[in-house]
Amino acid sequence: MEKPFAITLDPGSSRANHTGSWRVERPVYVDRMPPCNDACAAGENVQQWLYHAEDGSYEAAWRKLMEDNPLPAVMGRVCFHPCETSCNRGMLDEAVGINAVERFLGDQGIENGWRVEAGADALGARVLVVGSGPAGLSAAYHLRRLGHAVAVFEAAALPGGMLRYGIPRYRLPREVLDAEVARIEAMGVEIHLGSRVGDVAEAMRSGGFDAAFVAIGAQLSKNAYVPAGDAIKVLGALALFKSMERDNPPLLGRRVVVYGGGDTAMDAARSARRLGATDAVVVYRRTRDRMPAHSSEVADAIEEGVRMKWLSTLSGEPDGNHGALVVEKMELDDDGFPQPTGETEELEADALVLALGQEADLSLVASVPGVAVRDGALAVDGDMMTGSSGVFAGGDVAAPPAGGRVLADRTVTVAVGHGKRSARAIDAWLRHGSGALLADEAVSERHPVALFENLNTWYYADAPRSEQPRLDLARRQSSFDEVTGGLDASNALFEARRCLSCGNCFECDNCYGVCPDDAVRKLGAGMGYAFDYDYCKGCGVCAAECPCGAIVMEPEVI
Repeated sequence: MEKPFAITLDPGSSRANHTGSWRVERPVYVDRMPPCNDACAAGENVQQWLYHAEDGSYEAAWRKLMEDNPLPAVMGRVCFHPCETSCNRGMLDEAVGINAVERFLGDQGIENGWRVEAGADALGARVLVVGSGPAGLSAAYHLRRLGHAVAVFEAAALPGGMLRYGIPRYRLPREVLDAEVARIEAMGVEIHLGSRVGDVAEAMRSGGFDAAFVAIGAQLSKNAYVPAGDAIKVLGALALFKSMERDNPPLLGRRVVVYGGGDTAMDAARSARRLGATDAVVVYRRTRDRMPAHSSEVADAIEEGVRMKWLSTLSGEPDGNHGALVVEKMELDDDGFPQPTGETEELEADALVLALGQEADLSLVASVPGVAVRDGALAVDGDMMTGSSGVFAGGDVAAPPAGGRVLADRTVTVAVGHGKRSARAIDAWLRHGSGALLADEAVSERHPVALFENLNTWYYADAPRSEQPRLDLARRQSSFDEVTGGLDASNALFEARRCLSCGNCFECDNCYGVCPDDAVRKLGAGMGYAFDYDYCKGCGVCAAECPCGAIVMEPEVI
């Protein structure tokens, strides 16, 4: 009878064999910068608040959003959402409707009366904020969260700055703006209306302020001589918008010409239609693709019946005084600049609205030593401080240094970001006597951006974008009712779940499930995973199968 086969290996656990010694590469969990976060001029942690919204935790999402932006219901309506332009999902099907979800959360905050508490007063410092536009409101809010007393001085009769006097009601209902301003006031921010600051230095001395933030915006319309007969009413776009805030709307007549090509020109022309103009015409000297206005604004204006006269400029006196403007046709030269052709036509008009841009009135800082002016705005450094110690500036009135992370575009989103950055810098200055660029905002400390090629999109199902409802065209042309509606709770939930979580682990268990060596350890809900390098052989399956690109393979250090 043969002897039984002899077992020469230990029948116990094979874990004594540390197979990690075979490894030439090791997997490492990383945190990449989501492209939406990177593109947000307000510095929102977009991916994080979307993560909270994905499971219906709307208040948690709102509070995460409010850490960076005190005006989510406003921004969800007026921001041109560069976050969506950068969204990796746009290369898979359509970008996540980030702006729509932000608006939903903002509206939820208003409807449910959610509040943010002010921080504890640790220094007893008092800060002057000049202007209650988006930059001023943002700075005041963040300063209160940091525990400082804040007084906002606003020259107008109502708060909001360009949010109120530069954006028509059909884009931003005033009850939404008022609700978000009221929330900031409820934190203890003083807002003094009808209080113009003529001299910042004197206001600081007389009010006992320790620092100041100048956020007066660009409230003066740029003027240019335009030949127009006495029969034509001529006014600036900002004057038009301000007049619409009064009880009696302005009378423009049936034929309105708007001169300019930016978003303000589009708003002026669309407003003219709503005020009764049967013919609203935008005259612009270049082609449509060179208009500074956002393409969506141009498309909406055309849909509402606004006529566009591209490659045109106003030139010369009309033949007689019968309510007409002379339009000269232009052509682009080899460098793309418009040149006159000498060919003209008359364009009948009852009113001419000039939308040629805005500039700031800087007389209030004339007596402040050290303040410098660049390109018609206040020069500031990376901490948003002017050349005068303790005097900061942001929004349209500021001209930040070129490069870096401080943006100089004139948008509401940039202004909100300036306010937050300035508040943090003011806090650092009050505490330490000098502005200090925060380490988490320094370019050298930033994580690399998560690119589309970092993702494994096989794991994401097709999911069409949720469309926001739109007011029917007839009502859009005859009223100032809000044009774009919001998402409901189910659509907002669906839209938030379309986020790919680019570059950051969302604990999907893929790495845990595919590892052939059982070398991935769960650390608990919300804590992610860790690799057990005693057993990981560096095969790279986890990195290849990670949907969001949160694992990279690095050479093993021997």
